[in-house]
Parts: sequence; C-alpha cells; structure tokens
Amino acid sequence: MAATTTEHVDVLIVGAGVSGIGAAHRLREEFPERSFVLLEAQDAPGGTWWTHRFPGARSDSDLFTYGYRHKPWKGPSIAAGGEILSYLREVIDEDDLAGHIRYHHRVAALSWSSEENLWTADVTRTETGETLRMTASFLWMCQGYYNHDEPYTPEWPGTERFAGTVVHPQSWPSDLDVTGKKVLVIGSGATAATVVPATAATAEHVTMLQRSPSYWFPAPTVHELATMLEPLDLPGEWTHEILRRTYVQQLDWLATTGRDDPDALHEFLVESIRPLLPEGTDVEKHFVPRYRPWQQRIAFVPDGDFFAAMREGKASVVTDTISEFTEKGVQVSSGEVIEADVVVTATGFDLAVFGDIPFTVDGEPVDFTRHVTWRGLMISDIPNMAYAFGYFRHSWTLRIDLVNDLIGRILARMDERGDRVVVPTLRAQDADMPRLPWVSEDNFNPGYIGRSQHRMFGQGDREPWTHMHEHDVDRVELPKADLDDGLQYR
Repeated sequence: MAATTTEHVDVLIVGAGVSGIGAAHRLREEFPERSFVLLEAQDAPGGTWWTHRFPGARSDSDLFTYGYRHKPWKGPSIAAGGEILSYLREVIDEDDLAGHIRYHHRVAALSWSSEENLWTADVTRTETGETLRMTASFLWMCQGYYNHDEPYTPEWPGTERFAGTVVHPQSWPSDLDVTGKKVLVIGSGATAATVVPATAATAEHVTMLQRSPSYWFPAPTVHELATMLEPLDLPGEWTHEILRRTYVQQLDWLATTGRDDPDALHEFLVESIRPLLPEGTDVEKHFVPRYRPWQQRIAFVPDGDFFAAMREGKASVVTDTISEFTEKGVQVSSGEVIEADVVVTATGFDLAVFGDIPFTVDGEPVDFTRHVTWRGLMISDIPNMAYAFGYFRHSWTLRIDLVNDLIGRILARMDERGDRVVVPTLRAQDADMPRLPWVSEDNFNPGYIGRSQHRMFGQGDREPWTHMHEHDVDRVELPKADLDDGLQYR
C-alpha cells in the first residue's frame, strides 16, 4: 500500500522508553502549545523494561537517580523491571501522554527537506503492514542505543549437537521453566549477575562461564540512610532528594576514583566481595579483572544475592573459553565438560545507530561515521534533530534530564527569535579538527563497543564536539552551554 501523509506534528519523538517519555514530559511542561507524537515499535511503553523479560530483570542502577528528577521514586533503590514499568506508566498517566503514543509503529526511513524545513517519517504499522507518512518540524530520537531485535550471540562449534535449550536473555521464552535443571550462563556482565541468582532459586545448579572476570559491587537494596530517615517521617520529596544526592555522590566517587586512582578503586571493589565468597574461592582467577575499574560497567548485585547463591552451593563460576558444544553441554579449553539442560547466552548486544533507520538530508543518504556529535545530543550538519543518550557508568536518566534541559533551551531560543531551523555546524577553527572515535577504548571498552564502534558517529578533540563526560562534568557544563557555539540558526 502506498504511503500517504496522515499527520503533521511540531515534534516527532521516536521511542517510548525512559528517554522518550522524559522528552514528552518536558514538551508538556515547557511547550504546551507544541503538538507531538511518540512512535513506538513495541506494543507497550517502557523500551528495555518491556522487551527484557528474563528471570529477575531489574535495574543495576539505583532508582533514586534512574528515576526522573521531576518524579520522586518511592520504594527500594534497586527495583524489578515490572516496578519500573509501573513508574513509567504513572508518568504517562500524570502527564496525559497516552493519546500521544502510537504503538506498533516502526519508523522505516527519515528524510529532511531544507526547502520545506520538515522531517518526513515513513512508518510501518507492524500489526497490519500498512505504511503511512508523518511530517515534523523537529525530530527527537529516543530509540535507545542497541539492536532490540537481534541480540549478539557468538558462533561456537557444535551448537547444533547440543540436546538442550539455548536462549538469549533478550528473547527469553515466556514458557521456559528451569526448575530442577542444570543451567549454564555464558557471560559475566549485568545480565548474568541478574539471571544467575534468579534461576538458582529453582534450578538444580547454575554455572556462570566467563572468559575473564568482571568487577562486582554488592550494593544494598535499601540504602542504610533510607533506614535511618524512615522514623523521621519526612515528606517524601525530602527523602527522595536526600537519597538522590547521596547516590549521585556515590556514583561520582566511583567514577572519579576509577579515573584518578584506579588502584584504590580496584582494591575497594575486590575486597568488598571477598568476605561474601565461599571459602576456598580462587579470587584472583575468578574475580580480579584484566582491565582497570570502570573501563567496563560494574555489575551491581543487590544485597550480594549472586554470592549468596554461591555460598549455598546453588551457583558456581568457571573462568575459561569455549572449545565446543557437546550433546550434554559445553566443553571448555581445559577439557572439562560443563553439563547443562539450558544454556543462557548472556553475551550482550550490538550498538544501533539511531535504530539503524536510514536517514537522508535533501535527498542525500547520511553516513553518520562522517559526522561528529554536538555535546552528545545533536549531530553535525543534521538540521532540527536531537538525540537522547545517557550514561554508561552513572544512571542513564541523570544525563537524560540534563539533555532535555539543553534541548528545551534551544527550542525556547528558536521561539524567541522566530528561527525555524538549527544546525550544528563546524566553525572555521574546526576545519582541521582531528576526528576521534565515538568513545576511546582506553576510557570504556566492553565488547559491544569494540564490535560496533566502526558504525558510530565520532567526536572532536574540543568543545562543543565532545561527549561521554562523567556526570560531575556534565552537570556543570551542560546547563551553561553557549547556544551559539557550533549552532547555526535560520
């Protein structure tokens, strides 16, 4: 069926997860006269929290900073996916956003016309296959940063011989029951840290197989400060603000210590888990990483539940590489065969550049690898387009709130001056600026960065063409960013 233009909005938001809902809240609050729509490919809001349904799916950031600044989080600092979805649905209800969200709407292509000063979105309704076209004056990309449809799974010899079930957490079957079964979890990141204790509760045994160790942090589900504040019967917003600032300070300490004194942070993290491990555990082999702290995300384990499963004999760790799959399980390089009924490939994901949606500007396809970021929220030479990207090391939403502040300032400035277009544009002094990778591997180097960085846009060696700063920098620099520095209006 040929697409026809069905609707025009002032702002088109792609994605109805944490970032998209936050963007919509900001529009309702600061720009009530603007029309907007959120296009969501899934059949419900929530993004990651809707698609990730593996056992125990939960936040690995505290909810006092992962929650929005405008809506205090009520409950324990670490929460299950369902609780986070309920929180997001409350925001949708309180802001009356439901009528603005179109579910089952997948964006197939985006194109900008300088003649019309408009974005055009070709959209597929996934339920019916029908195509439609929408136009918008401003585009706000909130689609997330990885491929939700195709998780990353390495190719291992002999997988076809395995007689059991192989499942990736990103596509966990609703009818999979691991009760009384031997479970092998491949990987040692945040997902494995969640799946292992959750499945160990009913499985015969769970083995986590890792190529190399990760850093772990046994954070309490309920902060000790929250316990101290409870008898004081403070207003909820006071308690939220106190705990939010406490967690921000904790996260800032972890990030800055990892940067300035990695040896001290290494000792702190390793010694924090040593007393929680079963007696006789080879800590050096299984829990001392090869990289410095914060070069990869730390696996937060609420109340040390992962280590409790180990002490109870319900879970164990093997550090080795896979030689091949056998009929009964996986053979590792030492020659040991780890028997399993279910193999969980917690092996990560691949980055997606703006949802892998093809972009064109004035008829020319956009190769994002030839562009650089403007302060981590706009792209050079791409008109009227902002994107949401949070933190890897802090709570995602801490940066989303700051990004939304800055986008709001830009939109307000355009209103005041009567401008219709804003374009990040390299200045004369940037003509010979070195183009640097999307992120320095010396700064952050998990597997999905190495696999996908060649597809990402880059950054420069100076402001405003840089990103990936820590929160202690962003919370000072983004609010005072010069709206004329690197931006052209017309």
